[in-house]
Amino acid sequence: MSAKTTMTEKPERDQLAEERDASRRLIATSTHQASLSALNRRAKKAQGVAERLFLIVPPLLLAAIILLSWYLGAGHVNSLILPAPGLVFASLMDGLGSGLFLSNALITVEESLAGFALAVLIALPMGYGIAKWRLFAITMQPYLAAGQAIPAIVIAPVLYLIFGYGSIPIIILCALIVLFPMVITTALGFQTIDGALVDAARVEGASGWPMLAQIEFPLALPTILAAVRTALTLSITGALVGEFVSQGSQGLGALVLISTDQYNVPLLFATLVVLGALAALYYCASWLLVKLADIIY
Repeated sequence: MSAKTTMTEKPERDQLAEERDASRRLIATSTHQASLSALNRRAKKAQGVAERLFLIVPPLLLAAIILLSWYLGAGHVNSLILPAPGLVFASLMDGLGSGLFLSNALITVEESLAGFALAVLIALPMGYGIAKWRLFAITMQPYLAAGQAIPAIVIAPVLYLIFGYGSIPIIILCALIVLFPMVITTALGFQTIDGALVDAARVEGASGWPMLAQIEFPLALPTILAAVRTALTLSITGALVGEFVSQGSQGLGALVLISTDQYNVPLLFATLVVLGALAALYYCASWLLVKLADIIY
């Protein structure tokens, strides 16, 4: 009886031992996987920090080099040509505190954004028409090329004769400056769409507006966004050119002219700093536009 009981208990003990070993192996595997997962999370976090540093450190380093070179060179150059950084910073703080830069920057922003919006409304349909209809392309391309060849500073007086002095000719001039590259790039975006995808969509019954909205426009969107980003930044140039030619008293372009006429070089450099910050703001806005398009499409 005792021997029989012992023989029965031995397989049970072996089975329990195997179950304990399996449990230990499972716990060890789970622990190892948890450790690998934690290591992967730490590695991804470290990689993200490194990427952010890579985006931030080089521009800051270049800015530090420029400021140091400016500081060292200011003492050896006439202050009417290169003012000291301290004088420019003081002029910048005075202009910001008095609202001088803000009021003029808002006028330039309004003009540039209005000109940019007008150019977008014209350029996107025109670019699509050039890409899709040969007769339209043959008709419009000579005028686009002629408009691009004529300098904006020559077109500006004509606009002022027609519309008078004010914001309207500046907005139109701004739109004309950014129109040509946006039209050409938009047309290129539609022309480079894979024809096989369009043919497959036609087989499925797509045509007209659904074809444009759901097939052609999303495929051409990266190229169109490149044109829009370039045009948005370039619109500041259009607004400044209009303000230069109009010889007005409002806008950052007018502030540049006033500081030049008064030989107020620190104010001139401070205005250039504000223009640089405005251009950076436009660039960030265009980057956010690309991210928004990625989310939507």
